Amino acid sequence: MNLREQLTQLLTLAYVFLSAFVAWKALGLVTNSHSPIVVVLSGSMLPAFDRGDILLLWNRDQQARVGDIVVYEIADKSIPIVHRVLREHHSTEKQLLLTKGDNNMQDDLPLYAKGQLYLNQKTDLVGTAKFFFPKLGYVTILLTENQYFKFGLLGLMGISAVLTSE
Repeated sequence: MNLREQLTQLLTLAYVFLSAFVAWKALGLVTNSHSPIVVVLSGSMLPAFDRGDILLLWNRDQQARVGDIVVYEIADKSIPIVHRVLREHHSTEKQLLLTKGDNNMQDDLPLYAKGQLYLNQKTDLVGTAKFFFPKLGYVTILLTENQYFKFGLLGLMGISAVLTSE
């Protein structure tokens, strides 16, 4: 393979990654969420959502309502949590929410930051779940939890690259 073909392949790969990045950022702007798509990682929302379901979030609502399924992040914790709004309190300037997983026995108070009694709708919410796609995110779970799957997939991609370059 000559230099021109190698550069063409490199530019094509860069175009694919750049296109995915631009699509992600555009979706983030439309939904007003820094993470417009999330994967459900646990069974805490059964039977509404199962592990591996992909949720499309929307963060343009003025206030969340009791019964809405929201995704929130807690300071110093990297994994977003998908749970239902159980109770809400609001004033003119802010809305406070208490959440709970449908399959959990108690509310999320132990999950919140130390001393935090409620979630702030403006600062803690990533978005409200509007659509879901069942089981499509299970590949993400396999990649993060199973090192053999991850290395096997990387190996297949390497073998594919070597075989197609000839």
